[in-house]
Amino acid sequence: MQKLMQTGAWLHRRAENIAALMLAVMFCAFIVQVAFRYLLNLPIGGASELTILMWLWLVLWGAAFVLRESDEIRFDFVLALASRPVRRVMSVLAAAALLFLYGYSLPAVWDYVTFMKVQETSYLDIRYDYVYSIYVIFAVATLVRYAWLLWCALTNRYVEHAERGEHEE
Repeated sequence: MQKLMQTGAWLHRRAENIAALMLAVMFCAFIVQVAFRYLLNLPIGGASELTILMWLWLVLWGAAFVLRESDEIRFDFVLALASRPVRRVMSVLAAAALLFLYGYSLPAVWDYVTFMKVQETSYLDIRYDYVYSIYVIFAVATLVRYAWLLWCALTNRYVEHAERGEHEE
């Protein structure tokens, strides 16, 4: 079990490294865009497009692999006011609902993303199925996350873990 936790922590750090790399690429593309537009009076669309692509990938990559459950911002004042058994039921219902919704939408998402191979971005000529593939990755990661959270709530691990305020490292 300890080996599995170490592997998970290592993978989490690599996901953070990839997110940091995407942020660096986005920042450099933004600086290039500003420099070309205002210093050289030569606007370039590729830098703007790269900035937007990196933002899209950074947000969904971070939500899928970098953010921990305790890092997410929620309006949990209703959950905090409920008793422990009610919180557990609410956690089970929320996880089950999200599993249903993401699971139900996944085939349509897959169809749309694979259909978008017919178009490319304006400047960088990247196929849109590659651009939007991050959403499929995000959706699958979210399904795995909420399946785990449902299991933890059903076995009464998640509620106790969250109440102690422990963070997985």
